[in-house]
Formats: sequence, C-alpha cells, structure tokens
Amino acid sequence: MSARFRPAHADAPAFNAVLIGAALAVAFMLLVLPLAAVFVEALRRGLPVALDAIVEEDSLAAIRLTLVVAAITVPLNLVGGVAAAWAVAKCDFPGKRLLVTLIELPFSVSPVIAGLVFVLIFGAQGWLGGWLQARDIQVIFALPGLVLATVFVTFPFVARTVMPLMQEQGREEEEAAATLGATGFQTFWRVTLPNVKWALLSGVLLCNARAMGEFGAVSVVSGHIRGETNTMPLHVEILYNEYQFAGAFAVAALLALLGLVTLAAKSILERLSGRPSGGAA
Repeated sequence: MSARFRPAHADAPAFNAVLIGAALAVAFMLLVLPLAAVFVEALRRGLPVALDAIVEEDSLAAIRLTLVVAAITVPLNLVGGVAAAWAVAKCDFPGKRLLVTLIELPFSVSPVIAGLVFVLIFGAQGWLGGWLQARDIQVIFALPGLVLATVFVTFPFVARTVMPLMQEQGREEEEAAATLGATGFQTFWRVTLPNVKWALLSGVLLCNARAMGEFGAVSVVSGHIRGETNTMPLHVEILYNEYQFAGAFAVAALLALLGLVTLAAKSILERLSGRPSGGAA
C-alpha cells in the first residue's frame, strides 16, 4: 500500500507508544523521582534517626496541629461543598453563575494572596483587628487563622468533585420524591446522597490531603511560632533552613506517606463506584 493511501490509523501504534513513553518519562522525572528522593534522604542515616526526628517535641506538635486543622477543615468543607453543589446542580436562581465562579475562586487565587487577605481582615491592624483585640479573640497567628486559610484553599475540592455527578443525574428523582411528600432533608438523605456517596468520599479525601499539605496560605497567617502554629509543611521548611536535613526529610516523608495513603484510598473508592470521580480530582 502506498504512503498516499495509507489508512489514518496505520501509524497509530507507534505514535501511541511515543506518547505513552513521553508521559511515563515526564511522570517519572517530575513525580516518582522526587518522591523517591524524599524517602531515600529520610532514611539515609537509618530508620532510628528518622523516627527520632518524627517523635521530637516540635515535630509532634506540628503533626498534631496539622491533624487538628484537617479535622476541622474537612467537615466544614463537606457541608459547604455539598450545599454549594446541590444549589448549582438542583436549583435555578439568580446568581448561579456567580456561585460557580466563587466556588472555583480558590483555584485561581494564589494561596499567599488568600493568606494576606485574612491578615488584612483579622490582623492586629486589620479591619476587624481592633474589635477582636477588645474581646481577647485571636485569629491570626492562632488556630482559627490556620483553619480559615485552609478552608478557603480547600473549599472547591468537595464541591467540584460532587457537582458534575449531580448535574449528570438531573433532578427527576428528587422531583419524584418531592411529589411523594418527602421533605428536603429526606430527599437529600435517601435519594441524592446514595447516588453521589463515592464521589463525595473521594472529594473528602482530596480535601483532607490538600488540608494537610497546604503551605502558602498557612505560612502567611501562622506566624511560624515553633511548637504552636507550625503545621507539618512549615516545620519541614524550618528544619531544612536550619540544616537539620534528617529531620526535614523525615517529616516530609511522613507527609508524603499520608498523601500516598490518600491516593490509594481514592483509587479504591473509584473502583467501588465503578467510574473515576471527576471535578477537582
């Protein structure tokens, strides 16, 4: 067969092989190799040294704070994200497009800018700073500020994971439930939630992973108070800047391990649901 009349799919296997090879090479260089380097450096001086760095007092304080921030952030975003997704997918109202834009806003705004905005509002010299100080309420350089910054950055994950599935399913089942006399809560609990539960859990996992790994916004509002307002990413930065490389890579390896566990759990949920979850994933 001449090249002039060669079928369009004749070169597809070779072309696909080149694309797959290029994708694997990029993934290896940018994802696998750096991740492997973190674990190698963490264990370079042996497992006992790495474990000692993790159980050090400031490291444990950073781990506890990270888990507390995530434990507060995820439920808040679970409720807010589901409510936002429900409103967009199941309701028609003025300002619907604006709501979608606001949901996606944290994806387009730098986390550092978000942190600065919270300092401007709640800081000592901020818009509400005087009112908060008069009532002995501290937001910036304290747990509330860390939670606010993390909630802002991670808000889209639940909403953007659940919203496409809700839109795809339409409103027929909810309308039928309402016709039969079900309340709004009953409709959500017995009709909507079972249809999106796997996507919802996937969004929660993504939100949790980002909450534990957030650096930019948290760095601005934390004040970097060792043992008090340093989360795990901030603690890694401090240890690295102080040339405590064993401790820095040990804590970084623990954080990476948490991320890998989250990724594995997300993959299991996708298998259980029988389809990949979309949206922010």
